[in-house]
Amino acid sequence: METRRITRTKKSSSISLCLAILLFFGERASAEIRYSIPEEAKKGTVVGNAAKDLGLDITSLSDRRFRVVSETDETFFEVNENNGALYVLEKIDREQLCDGSGACLMELKVIVQNPLEIHYVVVEITDINDHSPAFPEKEQTFEIAEHTLPGGRFQLHTARDPDAGTNSIRTYTLSSNDHFEIDIRQSDDDKIPFLVLKTSLDREKKSKHVLFVTAVDGGKPPRSGTLNVSIVVLDINDNRPTFSQEVYETEIRENVPVGTSVFRVNATDPDEGTNGEIEYNFGKTLKKKVYDIFELDKLTGEIRVKGLVDYEENNIYKLDIEASDKGTPPLKGGCRVMIKIKDVNDNSPEIEVTSLSNTVTEDSKPGTVISLLSVRDKDSGVNGKIIASITSNVPFQLQPSYKENIYSVIIKDFLDREKVSNYQITVKATDGGEPPLSTIKTLSIQISDVNDNSPQFSQNPLQFYLEENNAAGKSIFSVSATDNDLNENAAISYHIMRDEKVNDMKSFLNINPDNGQISALKSFDFERVKTFQFHVVASDSGSPSLSSNVTVNVFILDQNDNAPVILYPLSSNGSAEGVEEIPRNVNAGHLVTKVRAYDADIGYNGWLLFSLQEVTAHSLFTLDRYTGQIRTLRSFTETDEAEHKLLILVKDNGNVSLSATATVLVRLVEPKEAFAASDVKSSSRADEDNNVTFYLMITLASVSALFLISIIVLIAMQCSKSTDYTSKYLQETNYDGTLCHSIQYRSGDKRYMLVGPRMSIGSTIVPGSQANTLVLPDRRRTSEEVRWFHSKNGE
Repeated sequence: METRRITRTKKSSSISLCLAILLFFGERASAEIRYSIPEEAKKGTVVGNAAKDLGLDITSLSDRRFRVVSETDETFFEVNENNGALYVLEKIDREQLCDGSGACLMELKVIVQNPLEIHYVVVEITDINDHSPAFPEKEQTFEIAEHTLPGGRFQLHTARDPDAGTNSIRTYTLSSNDHFEIDIRQSDDDKIPFLVLKTSLDREKKSKHVLFVTAVDGGKPPRSGTLNVSIVVLDINDNRPTFSQEVYETEIRENVPVGTSVFRVNATDPDEGTNGEIEYNFGKTLKKKVYDIFELDKLTGEIRVKGLVDYEENNIYKLDIEASDKGTPPLKGGCRVMIKIKDVNDNSPEIEVTSLSNTVTEDSKPGTVISLLSVRDKDSGVNGKIIASITSNVPFQLQPSYKENIYSVIIKDFLDREKVSNYQITVKATDGGEPPLSTIKTLSIQISDVNDNSPQFSQNPLQFYLEENNAAGKSIFSVSATDNDLNENAAISYHIMRDEKVNDMKSFLNINPDNGQISALKSFDFERVKTFQFHVVASDSGSPSLSSNVTVNVFILDQNDNAPVILYPLSSNGSAEGVEEIPRNVNAGHLVTKVRAYDADIGYNGWLLFSLQEVTAHSLFTLDRYTGQIRTLRSFTETDEAEHKLLILVKDNGNVSLSATATVLVRLVEPKEAFAASDVKSSSRADEDNNVTFYLMITLASVSALFLISIIVLIAMQCSKSTDYTSKYLQETNYDGTLCHSIQYRSGDKRYMLVGPRMSIGSTIVPGSQANTLVLPDRRRTSEEVRWFHSKNGE
């Protein structure tokens, strides 16, 4: 039954140091715990509860990504995220992992995140007696002269046992015989067995002796290995080769070229002839790798480099050299050559990314840890001293840990994804050798978006021009905003700011929340509404949501949708007919009457022109095209008819003209009758004028009230927006005729005006505009909006 002992200890002397480091480094500091476990432990064997010993909350291990990072390429241990136990993942062979009898230690890194912590666990792999001692050869033969004196020593093959400590070779035993005994010499870590001659040999009695040498280790139960020793008894060769000293020492640099001479050994033999000729060989007990690295010239004793010498693999080699003469039997002498390897800077530093957060939010605070790095160099001394730094110009920096060659990558400055969305962090590690060697590692960091930008409109306020009589329900214009954020943080929705006003124009508008298309739920009438204002709010979909608003000014453009209305003449039944009586003796140029008309449109659409469509005598009457005044062309004669009918056409100047007609009957009477009729007509005319005046007063009062409201709205708009935008309506003073009006407005640094029949001096037509649009000099008048002008006959 396999027995194992698992011990769990903590370095009490480092507790106070770890606490001090934790206070200094905060959550990145760590402690070190130590466990031990025998080699060959089965998979799944629990080493200890690392989470409990480290003081971690077992319920949070999975969320914090509790894991083990090994220093080696092979992973022998793993942790259980459910209970925090450290267990064996792969079967461990101590002899393969650690060479020698010293302590076999494995340092593990235990990592947890949120917050990021690193702890160190040292696991000692203890030896078990799983190997038997073994000799390099199964048999060994000695040729011993029969006259060899008692006490002669013959070195036996040294057995090797990969186990360590008490499980290594404890002693050697020799089978029972009359001539030999075994003696053991302790040399460094090895026990070297010698065959010692107790009594002289007699070849004539027995020419060959067969012995068994057994190597026994100290395990429980002990293991053993056997060497067959054959003793051939020869005649004497009484001098053996000897070296000047038993141990030689020399030093070479690693990576020396193949063929380089390392050392030359020399042995002497006072015998003559073949008994004094010496041949050199490596001892049989050397490790196999030595034969791959060094070679020995059998004749000269020169040791040369055969393969790659690597200080990091082995810093000292112990070569046993045998010198053998050619006597019969040959005699041997031995020495040891200690070759020390001098380190050179032939290994570049290595950078290991222990932990890395590839994505970092742009609102991360300076000092936030995004990665843990460890650096190492296989060289020793100054050649293994490493300096690490970040060479790229990025808002990150390296911060050393309490443990040498451990670094944290932290945020140095504030991040802004809208400026830089990703970073390539170049980490450079340079050793202290001459010349220095360096290694570069690049970390790719992606900056994730947070909702830190509100939607923005390209300009504020926005101005739109809309012709009246638009189709209800259709889109009239659109607004658009942009957001520098990403995904849902940049997904914009739109809505119109509403208020409590029942008759507010905003109640007739609807906006598509996805694309900002604005549609009108009713048709606008320029004669009722000329301009209005509302606000659109753009909100993103971030959390919390950000928004901004824009002021939208809408100007309604006039269309020719009102026909002229005849104000005079009007008959008693409401038709546009009238009778005018004039004396027959009037002179040329006499004012017969004046046709008065009104058009609700403005500008060219409200500019009225008069023309005679039908007349009984073209030579008697003329009609002023602009004023509607009817005058005589000449004096009347006796042959002229007493009654004349005039059909007057009144039309506006719209693209598609609208018109109305009026009929005037002119009767010629004798002067006396004219004077008599004049009184009656004056009275009738007075009544008629009173009626016309009454209607005009009602019309002008309604229009004045509407304009007063418009002025108040415009004043409010003017106070709530920049001075670059004004909208003013001015009267046209150069027109003397029927009722007409014009509108003037400002956009930016230009003033526009829709004019009546006669343009003001100094006005200029805007190229590319409609024919009734003028650009006026900048004479701002803030107290007027739209005025109606009425020109009366004789007034």
